[in-house]
Amino acid sequence: MTLESACIPIPSEVVVPLAGYLAFQHSFPFWAALLVTIVANVFGGWIAYLVGTTGGRAFILRYGRYVLLNQHHLERAEAWFARRGEVTVFVARLLPAFRTFISLPAGVARMRLGRFLVYSLLGSIPWNLVLMILGYQLGAHWNTIDKHIKPITDIAIVLFVIAVIWFWFGRRRGNRKDQVMKKSIR
Repeated sequence: MTLESACIPIPSEVVVPLAGYLAFQHSFPFWAALLVTIVANVFGGWIAYLVGTTGGRAFILRYGRYVLLNQHHLERAEAWFARRGEVTVFVARLLPAFRTFISLPAGVARMRLGRFLVYSLLGSIPWNLVLMILGYQLGAHWNTIDKHIKPITDIAIVLFVIAVIWFWFGRRRGNRKDQVMKKSIR
């Protein structure tokens, strides 16, 4: 979760439900795992925020033109975060993909660190709580889910094997045609 919030897109939609599932299996306490995910989100966000405040502006001014960013965009971002930074950080922490990268522009726009951390924390709580509960419920109902998913899984495996065989024979046939063409050219 620290890496995800530090702009390395590791999906919390996979990590946190797994923690909830493991909490159901008593590998560790539910509330401890939830606390760790929340603190890790805030810590990772703080790292990305610091990257944004220390080098983000200079980086964008120097290289931003390659991704269509300029001084005007920085000024607009600063004005936006000055007026709506708190709600922006809070809502972004609740949205997939946005939650991974919101800290960087907040840092570049120099949103006040205290406010950033508070709203990042407040946005991380419901997101992680919902994903932990989903993982916990997955563990609680695994036998029922497995019973219904098993036939679909079996069909998917058969289709995958057919696709691999089809691809393999198609490549071999293509290689043979290339060899015949090369011989005929000589």
